[in-house]
Amino acid sequence: MVTLPPVPAGRHEIGIDVDVLFGAVPHRQLDAVARQQESHGIRRGLLCSLRSPLFDVCSGNDETRKATELQHRFVPVGSVDIRDALGAEDEIGRLAESGVRILRLFPPEQRAEPCSPGLAAIIDLAVGHDLVLLTSGDFSRFWRPFADRGARVCFLDVHACQVADFVVMARREPGFVASTRMLVGPDSIERVAGEVGAQHLAYGSRTPLHDITPSALRLRLAGLTKQEWNQVAGGTAAAWLGEL
Repeated sequence: MVTLPPVPAGRHEIGIDVDVLFGAVPHRQLDAVARQQESHGIRRGLLCSLRSPLFDVCSGNDETRKATELQHRFVPVGSVDIRDALGAEDEIGRLAESGVRILRLFPPEQRAEPCSPGLAAIIDLAVGHDLVLLTSGDFSRFWRPFADRGARVCFLDVHACQVADFVVMARREPGFVASTRMLVGPDSIERVAGEVGAQHLAYGSRTPLHDITPSALRLRLAGLTKQEWNQVAGGTAAAWLGEL
């Protein structure tokens, strides 16, 4: 039996999870997702409905806003269809007017390539509205359309083997952030924090599609200072929301 080291004091509560989804499947419904987060000591989450990127943008975004009115532990995250950049123009304006601060993009799920003109236009429009971007996709392919635009973007799928590539880009892009979900190497989180600062990291779990335990435990046991841990566990996302 493997005995895990004790969780250091002050690390039992994670402030904000930047990678939370919900949908129609029972275990993905809002109450079930909320229970999963609460049971793992996660206080708040940035929430996006799967309806928006996969079925219908407007009703999905409305669903997200209504859900966050019912569950105040969640913050609404909008989304658009990259394949319909013209429709995305109006929807991004609508989201910004309603007070949504964060836009989540799904390039692989929507079969959008990094060189897509629509993706570039959506990123520019989001930056113009001062929205923070969350994006799925292989970092080695999808860093390029976000670079040199002044974007604040969290890459949700940065893998431990891409730490060096991420650090190189984060040195020149102050708004680039990596989710910790796949930074499971023995020093992945610590290396990013040490090289470019903990402000380039944010905790993400991808609840309910992934088990929370590995990502939460890895962060709790990370070799970070108290200030660095607080930054990754919630400070980075809180700054996006204008709370710091």
